[in-house]
Amino acid sequence: MENEKVPVVRYLPPEKRVIDTQYRNLLRYILNEGRVVHPIQGREARMVTGAQMRFNIANGFPVISERDISGPPFYGALAEHIAFLHGAHTLDELRSWGVNDRWWAPWVTKEKCADFGLPEGDLGPASYGNVWTRFVTRDGGTFNQIIAVVDQIRRAPHLRTHRVTNWFPPEIIGPKGTRKVVVAPCHGDIYINVDPARKELIVQHVQRSGDLPVGVVFNFIQYAAFGMMLSKILGYTFVELVWHFIDVHIYEIQYPHVEELLSRSPFRFPTVTLNESVNDLFDFRPKDFILTDYEAHPKMNIPTPI
Repeated sequence: MENEKVPVVRYLPPEKRVIDTQYRNLLRYILNEGRVVHPIQGREARMVTGAQMRFNIANGFPVISERDISGPPFYGALAEHIAFLHGAHTLDELRSWGVNDRWWAPWVTKEKCADFGLPEGDLGPASYGNVWTRFVTRDGGTFNQIIAVVDQIRRAPHLRTHRVTNWFPPEIIGPKGTRKVVVAPCHGDIYINVDPARKELIVQHVQRSGDLPVGVVFNFIQYAAFGMMLSKILGYTFVELVWHFIDVHIYEIQYPHVEELLSRSPFRFPTVTLNESVNDLFDFRPKDFILTDYEAHPKMNIPTPI
């Protein structure tokens, strides 16, 4: 299967791509129709449940254009995802992969970690990297879901069980005092659908909790990149990213920023290509992703409560 050369993505020429308005439509819907709730971070938020987006990758790589997130933000999102694929779960490990402190440092202070019996700087054993790569089995061993799902696709692509979970219930929703994660994973529940006849691959992603103005836009980058990496090493074409939200929200302190985003007309999605020389999932680095054809409005710093 891997020996047959197929394109990782079949992009339409930039001038033929249709402007995607799903992101702004959902922002507007939450702001206007969302239920008012009062999250643990304080003040209010507006939220909806059960939303969905579908990104046709031929129409461009889903990098929003209502604000410029190229450069360090784009490559920082890739760095975090790659770090998690390698099992990172401490601030020092994330730093070693090029993740900026502002992403995780406020969540893993000495005080916050102490609430979960964790040392300072530790996201916890139930965090993304640990659960993806060291899922605890019944016999006390560990299981690398990333390696296993890639092997399964190679061995039996027709199966409907190509799934990676981010959820380890005993250390997330267990009895009081047993939680071992500073932030219950918000994203990272992945379903991979492959069509061996057409050599096409679809990634479906389920997001438990989505901060739409801030975190979600970087998650789009991460799981679109994951789809491209998988397609490259497996010999498939990545055709669609399907996004399911369980809870997607806008915090009160973000309302004026969202109003500004909605005043800006989006541009077409850009092109992202991969370093053709990389053929192992674990060899990819942020520099192996090349962003081109990106047009965006000025950068905007949007706060999010901790």
